[in-house]
Amino acid sequence: MNTPIITLKTEDDDFQTDFEIIPVVNATEPLTKEQLEIIDGLKDVDEDIRKIQVLIDELDADIEKLTNRADGIDNMIAIGSGILTGLIDSFFVGEFDFGLAKIHSDEQINHFIQSYAKKKGYDGRSLEGAIKFLENRYPVDQDNIWKGKGFSSSRLHHLEDIAHHPTLLGLAAAIIVQFFKIGLFVDRNGKWHIEKIETKPETLLKIWLPIIITGILNWLVYLAESKYVDKMGKEIPKPVHIFVKMLANAPAVISILKVANNWLGHLVSDMGGSKNTSGGGMGIPGLFISLLKEISSLPFLKNTNLPQIVSDLYSKDKFDMRNELAVIELLGKQAIPVLINECFVRCFYFVRQLIKEKELHTEWKYVHWENVMPWGNRTINRMLTISSGTFVVIDMADAAIRSALKNGVEPVTFFANMILRVNFVGLGRFAVAIGSDCYMGYRCKKLRDERIRLQSQMLHLQTAKIYYKQADMWMAARNTEKAICEMENAAVVVIYYYIDSINEIGERLKKIVRYKTNIEKYNPGLLENISKKVRL
Repeated sequence: MNTPIITLKTEDDDFQTDFEIIPVVNATEPLTKEQLEIIDGLKDVDEDIRKIQVLIDELDADIEKLTNRADGIDNMIAIGSGILTGLIDSFFVGEFDFGLAKIHSDEQINHFIQSYAKKKGYDGRSLEGAIKFLENRYPVDQDNIWKGKGFSSSRLHHLEDIAHHPTLLGLAAAIIVQFFKIGLFVDRNGKWHIEKIETKPETLLKIWLPIIITGILNWLVYLAESKYVDKMGKEIPKPVHIFVKMLANAPAVISILKVANNWLGHLVSDMGGSKNTSGGGMGIPGLFISLLKEISSLPFLKNTNLPQIVSDLYSKDKFDMRNELAVIELLGKQAIPVLINECFVRCFYFVRQLIKEKELHTEWKYVHWENVMPWGNRTINRMLTISSGTFVVIDMADAAIRSALKNGVEPVTFFANMILRVNFVGLGRFAVAIGSDCYMGYRCKKLRDERIRLQSQMLHLQTAKIYYKQADMWMAARNTEKAICEMENAAVVVIYYYIDSINEIGERLKKIVRYKTNIEKYNPGLLENISKKVRL
């Protein structure tokens, strides 16, 4: 019989009732195969439900971040910020004056070249002398190998020689030139040219000697560490291993650093043109043009017209590093009102959400700071979309009005002057905000669909759980039916036993009556004593 889990007792006058809660499964009896299947099935279903609930909770948190909660106050502040910063752009940024920015950029580059040369030992005062000093101090082997080969020119070789690019690929090309004595060029059609540089064997040996020494030292370190492991039965301490490896690699590292230093010095010498065209001519390409040139040489782009466009932009439009810095300077000026707009909207969002969190949680330690931060959610992104869109509208309206007042409404002149007053940074920020907002909406929809799918799975699992519970209930009902039948059979047996006992007692009483005479005869006074005890 099952041991009761809880026993309760109530008493009402002389009537007493006992209640016992008995477990369905009898711990003292082995479980049947069906009971084990139900228990295991319920465990699996509960575990699946738990896992899906965790995923649903995570999706709910992500969906909340991707849902726009901006109200009227948020939208009004975003519009106001866009109007204010649009007016700042109109009155303080002004027209896109590339000529003035180019003059300033040339002055900065020339000053930088002279300062760099003086730090390296140049004692003159002219830009031409500084460029000549740096060219002599930091020569490169591939500088003139393009001559007579037909794939480059004096106007384009700074762009087409990869080692003249101020990029990581440019540095890698400079290292390849130094150690392998080959020049890497990409012509205006995107085709690669590898040109061998004539070098004496003893020069190559001198160049490769640090690399050879590094290889020998690493081999010796490996032998020493292996011997240490064999002798001591354990590896060499990690700090010692790192220190020894650094010493072993030092010759190669120093050699590569020398190449990098020479590459940088030569780039500085070419920033302001050559010694013959100091302050003019074609300087080295800027970071943007260099990366664009490298990308245009990829197999799936080199057969397009992109390589020619990049070459024309550099050679015909003279868009070298100096011009690129001028554009960056102008864009930096245009970025000021855009940054003010960004900061104002984000600060307002932060303060307002912080106030809401403080009202919701009475103590600071309970504030959920992830709900306060002004990034990573669609509400702040929507506010920035509205504010940047308002900024662009104000900027475009101002550009159109000033252009019309200045030059009339003649289409070509009107749009040419209007473009000079357009804030391209603000326009780009608006495009990014729209793209981000649309992506968040798309992402939110995908997550909602995923949550619906998981909720459908959860519904099926809950239904399966009900079926398992029903199976358990019907099994319990079957066991109850069996118990009732057994009790009924036991009751019938008891009734028959009771009837047999009554009949047996009657028979015995009849026998006692028949034996009364003999009892009195052989046991005088026995019946009288029994009668007295019965009366008592």
